[in-house]
Amino acid sequence: PSNVTSIDKEVFQGCNSLKSVTFGENSQLTSIGDRAFSECSSLTSIVIPASVTSIGDNAFRGCSSLTSITFGESSRLTSIGWAAFDECSSLTSITLPESLIRIGDYAFTECESLTEITIPKGVTNIGINTFSDCSSLKSIAIPEGVTRISRKAFFRCSSLTDITLPDTVTEMGESVFYGCSSLTSIAIPERVTFVNGSMFDWCSSLIDVKIPEGVTGIGAYAFRGCSSMTSITLPASVAQIDGSAFSECSSLTSITIPEGVTYIRQD
Repeated sequence: PSNVTSIDKEVFQGCNSLKSVTFGENSQLTSIGDRAFSECSSLTSIVIPASVTSIGDNAFRGCSSLTSITFGESSRLTSIGWAAFDECSSLTSITLPESLIRIGDYAFTECESLTEITIPKGVTNIGINTFSDCSSLKSIAIPEGVTRISRKAFFRCSSLTDITLPDTVTEMGESVFYGCSSLTSIAIPERVTFVNGSMFDWCSSLIDVKIPEGVTGIGAYAFRGCSSMTSITLPASVAQIDGSAFSECSSLTSITIPEGVTYIRQD
């Protein structure tokens, strides 16, 4: 009913025959608690009222039949919790409301049917493993204002072919694009100063990488297994190349190493 203001943690957890949830008109609901609908494996769709401001950790984790998530018009949602939609393996697309400012780590991990997602402008951090193993995700635009893309954010997104990174990004964690085997080109933002370890590990279709002036080092295994890459030019600012950075790049025919490099490290 409309006068319910919160759904507390674990209230419907494991209700694996629950097929639908309806909220009353002009709902006053403000929060959906941790694991509130976790493992509701028969739930197919849900319309989250505009009044909801937070979705808790693991709130819909394991809702494997969930294909559609809709947010009410003029949604006031600001926060999606840790692993909130983890293992929602039937979810194909989702448009997050413009009010959103926080997406928790692991929020959409193993949403293997997800092909597209719109990230709102207020989000500043793409968390750890946020979209890892979203094997059907083909393209994503990171909005201006995002400053950090955490480790394994797009880990093994094997269908990802297109991604746009804004100039506001200053940090990209380890293994961000590990196993993105369909990615062919990428431009690293100008404010990033280090290509972290395994960042493009096993990106076997990667051909074109633009590394900006200002990058000081290439981490271990950064480009390992990039078997389609034929050449790469490192900017003059690079001073170190860590172990196995270009190992198993079987098509690499030329590389330009800057004069400022003081060592090329072994494993």
